[in-house]
Amino acid sequence: MPQQGGMPYSGGASQQPGGPPRRDAGAPGGMPPRGPGGPGGPGAPGGAPQRGPGGSGGPGAPGEARRRDTDPTGRRAEAAFEDTQSMLAAQAGGGRSAGPRPGEGGRRRRGRGAGGPVPGGPGGPEGPGGPGGDGPDDDEPKARRWTRFLPNWKIVMASFVVLSAGVFGMIAVAYANTPIPSATQASADDRGSVIYYRDKKTPIARLGVQRVPVKLKQIPMHVQDAVIALENQTFRTDSGIDLAGMARSVWSTVSGTQLQGASTITQQMARGYYEGLSQEVSIQRKIKEIFVSVKLSKEKTKDEILEEYFNLIYFGRGAHGIQAAAKTFFGKNVGQLTVPEGAYLAARVQNPSAFDVQEKKGDYSAIKWRFGAALKNMAEMNPAAYGKYAGSSFDDLKFKEISVGNTNKGLKGYMINIVLRELEERHITEEELKTDGYKVYTTFDEKMMKEAQKAVKARTAGLDRTIHARLASVDPKNGRVLAFYSGDDFVNDFNNRAFDSTKQAASAFKPYVLAAWLENDKSLDSLVDGMKTIKMPGTTPISNSGNQAFGPIDMVRAMASSVNTVFVQMGEEVTLEEVARIAKEAGVGETTKHNPLYKRKNAVDYAVEEQKYQVTIGSASVTAVEQAAGYGIFANEGKHYDWHTVTKVTTVDGGLVLPEQIIEKQVITPETAADTTVALQQVVRSGTGGAANLGTRPVAGKTGTNNGYKDAWFVGFTPQIVTAVGMSNDVPYNRAGTRKLKVDKYGLPNRKLKDEQILWKEQPMPEFIGGGGTPTQIWHDYMQAVTAKDEVLQFPPRANTGTRNNLVTPTPTPTPTMTVEDDNPFPENGDDGGWPNDNDGGEQGEPEGRECLPWDGSCDVGNDSPDNELPNGDLGQNGGALGVAPGSSTAAVVPTPSASGRRP
Repeated sequence: MPQQGGMPYSGGASQQPGGPPRRDAGAPGGMPPRGPGGPGGPGAPGGAPQRGPGGSGGPGAPGEARRRDTDPTGRRAEAAFEDTQSMLAAQAGGGRSAGPRPGEGGRRRRGRGAGGPVPGGPGGPEGPGGPGGDGPDDDEPKARRWTRFLPNWKIVMASFVVLSAGVFGMIAVAYANTPIPSATQASADDRGSVIYYRDKKTPIARLGVQRVPVKLKQIPMHVQDAVIALENQTFRTDSGIDLAGMARSVWSTVSGTQLQGASTITQQMARGYYEGLSQEVSIQRKIKEIFVSVKLSKEKTKDEILEEYFNLIYFGRGAHGIQAAAKTFFGKNVGQLTVPEGAYLAARVQNPSAFDVQEKKGDYSAIKWRFGAALKNMAEMNPAAYGKYAGSSFDDLKFKEISVGNTNKGLKGYMINIVLRELEERHITEEELKTDGYKVYTTFDEKMMKEAQKAVKARTAGLDRTIHARLASVDPKNGRVLAFYSGDDFVNDFNNRAFDSTKQAASAFKPYVLAAWLENDKSLDSLVDGMKTIKMPGTTPISNSGNQAFGPIDMVRAMASSVNTVFVQMGEEVTLEEVARIAKEAGVGETTKHNPLYKRKNAVDYAVEEQKYQVTIGSASVTAVEQAAGYGIFANEGKHYDWHTVTKVTTVDGGLVLPEQIIEKQVITPETAADTTVALQQVVRSGTGGAANLGTRPVAGKTGTNNGYKDAWFVGFTPQIVTAVGMSNDVPYNRAGTRKLKVDKYGLPNRKLKDEQILWKEQPMPEFIGGGGTPTQIWHDYMQAVTAKDEVLQFPPRANTGTRNNLVTPTPTPTPTMTVEDDNPFPENGDDGGWPNDNDGGEQGEPEGRECLPWDGSCDVGNDSPDNELPNGDLGQNGGALGVAPGSSTAAVVPTPSASGRRP
């Protein structure tokens, strides 16, 4: 039976007769019953009848069957509820009970047991409402309170429709306003990079295989199907994009089973071919790429798109386009490719550069998996045509042998080699150069490179093939390698000796000892005892050239005459650590950090640790380019710049990719640099380096020759250029060291021999190749040619830095007779001058003569060549020989190299 007079909310006024009926359980279509029926509680006077759980109402206002959601004045039920809550709060504040007012009926609390009375509320056993009533409901108003903020579902749907329409409208507008680019990318036809000389115009080389366009009909169907099977199986039917493929790519990337990317063949073609769709990763680029791809699918046929794609795509090893790839990997035209060969090339498309790196390391696991996946997909696409190939073996493929090619022939191969290595250190790989279309600007001067080769070949023409010269020129103002010589043909003689051949510096290391001396407030005028032999802790006795004693001697004369015992005492006075610090900050000895035989240490640190005071006379191993860059501190007021060969890398359109890396370091003071240069000038004017004299052009430098004439150096400079020239005799033996190996015209053994089958030994050169001989002559010829048009500049004047610090009391000494004697302190018989035994391990049956591996740090020792040395010369105040005008050369005539009598 419908309730009558039911209250719409707690505390509200009763409904008036004639109000709309309430739809309760008793009415047709009314509210479901809330529980078993029970008697209603008696109504309070003037109030609404009380309801028991699910029961019928008591006497009250007649005729109401439906509860209204407003009070008689038309106000919302929530508003009336809020008024009542305010009233109850006011009553509570005045000390009145917060319970129901007389006449208010109790309401059933939700969540109670069905049909039972709720104690404690009006209408229950303990309240005025009688049995069956509820207590006040505190939960329901709170629930209603937050639901007021929920928008109507109609509003939500309307907003969604409007927003969606706006988004799709913007997409439609953007699509309509995105034209198909009319211009191809500048590098679409040739993505190889160009390496330039320092004039920024003359190319040294172009990297990348030349693209050879072909028609689609020339590409076998099985090659087309192989690429489609792995890259875009829906290519023939899709609209240029593949939404399912994008979702699949995300999942396969996460799960680690990726076979194809999110981009379709059409997208890949558009991105690689059209200007404005670069490889840049951005949302804007991707959206534009999608629009262009969809339009391309409408305006071009699938065959047209596929043809452009096959002529554009990169397959690795510098090969762009399917024809170049066929030639590069299999040595055949594209029309001759077999099904497995086509599957292999298709497998490479995903990440060709990575596969190149892996294959160079002998790791074929990734490409094998992709190869198998290509054949599997092809068999699923067309079982009749490709089913029989599903189990083809990767090992049955016959690849074309990888060749260096003409790009690296001659001198340019050495330049390319060092540039690629430098760029690799700066995170640009060779494969990126072959694919991304860079312009690489180097420091190399074409004329100087040719002059270096000319000077070396002229002076070494009649020598043994195992005697090699190396040369490096560096600009001391910025560290740029202007020219170098490592060999005549990189393809056949691939040793880049100017950068890789580490040899004992010998006496060419002594300027760093003098610099340490001057930096420690000691002057050039200081006197040190040029005793015949000296014994230092941890080092075998060290003697002077020819075992001669010089008595008290100043720094200038000690440098010009290369007096070993003086530099040992200087090193002890300032400490070996200080000497090492200056040499290392000048960039000396860094190459050996890559060599485990040096414990991956800087060569100077290694020499100090292993050979102690021998480091002061040049036991540290250095390269020609390290010596040239190191002497830059003397030519450039104490400042050092690391040597480098790249000035910048740009994109095809000139955008900067890599700037020149120039870092300045002040290693020594300008005063120290000036005074060291004074001493080094005297080496050329009256000492061991007389053959380097360039007439009116100032020259400073130092010679160096190790024991047995196995290594020889001259490192010299003008104010504008520093050049180092080194020579050595590297002879290959069988691994047991009992037999010399036959060598070709480049001094190299049979190329089929593995490195572990060869033992390299350093052996003596003819005596005229000492530091003051052939190396100095090469330096002179080369520098005379390359500086002919340079302005004649003077070195800074002597600074007279430091104070006199004598390590010996000056005593009168007789003036010796001016003679040129053998300066080798390591005679073949008898006293070895204090250097440790230099054989390479005491192997039985060794050939006669001293031998050592090229890397053996304990083998190479510093002493100077007899040529041009004046061991008994008495020097005046400014370093000139007594009785000789300053600036004139008193050097003896240096013998000209002649044929050795051995095989030319």
